[in-house]
Amino acid sequence: MDTAIPRPLRHLVVVLGDQLDPESTALVDFDPAQDVIWMAEVPAEATHVWSHKARIALFLAAMRHFRDAQRALGRAVRYRELGADPEATLTEALAADVAALRPRRVIAVRPGEWRLAEQLPAIVGRAGSEWAERVDTHFIATPEEFAAWAKGRKELRLEFFYRHMRRRERVLMDGDQPVGGRWNFDAANRKGFDARGPGLVPAPRAFPPDATTRAVIDLVAERFAEHPGSLTRFDWPVTPSEAEAALEDFITHRLPLFGRYQDAMWTGEPWLWHARLSAAMNLKLLHPRRVIDAAIAAYESGAAPIEAVEGFVRQVLGWREYVRGVYWLRMPDFAQDNALGATAELPVFYWTGDTDMACLKHAIGQTLEYGYAHHIQRLMVTGLFALLYGVRPEQVHRWYLAVYVDAVEWVELPNTLGMSQYADGGFMVSKPYAASGRYLERMSNYCAGCRYRPGEATGPRACPFTTLYWEFLDRHRDRFARHPRTVLQWKNLGRLGEAKLAQIRDEAVRLRARIAADSP
Repeated sequence: MDTAIPRPLRHLVVVLGDQLDPESTALVDFDPAQDVIWMAEVPAEATHVWSHKARIALFLAAMRHFRDAQRALGRAVRYRELGADPEATLTEALAADVAALRPRRVIAVRPGEWRLAEQLPAIVGRAGSEWAERVDTHFIATPEEFAAWAKGRKELRLEFFYRHMRRRERVLMDGDQPVGGRWNFDAANRKGFDARGPGLVPAPRAFPPDATTRAVIDLVAERFAEHPGSLTRFDWPVTPSEAEAALEDFITHRLPLFGRYQDAMWTGEPWLWHARLSAAMNLKLLHPRRVIDAAIAAYESGAAPIEAVEGFVRQVLGWREYVRGVYWLRMPDFAQDNALGATAELPVFYWTGDTDMACLKHAIGQTLEYGYAHHIQRLMVTGLFALLYGVRPEQVHRWYLAVYVDAVEWVELPNTLGMSQYADGGFMVSKPYAASGRYLERMSNYCAGCRYRPGEATGPRACPFTTLYWEFLDRHRDRFARHPRTVLQWKNLGRLGEAKLAQIRDEAVRLRARIAADSP
């Protein structure tokens, strides 16, 4: 039940499901005597993409915990639970409450999605109130600062932005030089496992659902029964204190080996040495500065090596800030990019995991079970196949936004369209991440249990990744054959000979027909 709402109402403070920061700038001058927090659970936010049950549950559980914490501080919260108005969209719900409560001003930090950033101010104005947007301090660079850095650059590259941020924020710097004498330590990172596998991996700390979260899980299981994914493994942090505990667990138990094995994959090991912090950070339960500081403290104390810490900091200070900057710089046109002219439909097995390709079966199965896959499973398994197969980028984007618990559009869309699918034509990254089954064989044990052979492009045991890899190179020869970072790949294509290429083209036609037949 809502707490008492003061009248007249000065500020209606909008808190969206990915803005659960108790130190939010929207709350800085909150006065319980004349202000109200506004939050809403609406089915449309779970159905505009066909969201994984665990993703829906994470957002709702974290929102309800935030609501309860604010009420415990004596603040009024106008909170619409899921059943309040089953047909209302988020904008309709806000418009109705602005009209009913008549606040002088509606305050919010910038939404993390272009759609809402455009819609919410407009509906508030139509409802007769003033919209006041505040800076989101849960990031280290503002969109305006990123735009100033990007101005005049025809192409953007992470490495230059990352160095800029390191210098600006004095992170892992020794005077004007990077700590350790290098900007990155990839040569010591990104190793695969030998045949013995990863050995004993410390499991990340689990957060068993409390009564509030269990109620949400039951609600989601009932209301969204037809949605993909499972709720049985749900144990994500849903409060700032739980997120802090998850950070401490990662720093202590997994950060030291994070860099070395950050790209490795192994059956039955969904977490390996990954942080499992992105969902908490993206919901604003955990500040990126706190994460960076904790990693650097581990290096300075001798608890973690420089290669692990630098690799992790690059993901947070570098890539995370970079993709957000690109998102706001390029939207809304970014969402329509399709530089490679991809036209295929997303295969139905992306929603079921029902495929005889072991790598995809494992990565998608893990995704459906946990709502999680690490960055290489996303980029170089599910993303790579979609790239080689030629799936419409917008469909790939909607799938990633739907199935991962940490997915919010500002981070997911650039990762999908720019990095994974090269749909922006090289604005974000210099070359497509195209690889054959040999890469998967090197970085995982998936191929050992597969009916296909990663070294074969034709014949009954031909690996679909390898077949489609060569066909992808052939299809895009004119675009990339003289590209300085891809010339070697296309030289290798030329060594195959026309007869072999004709066989590969025929194999690709058969493969596409088989997959299309299984995807009505």
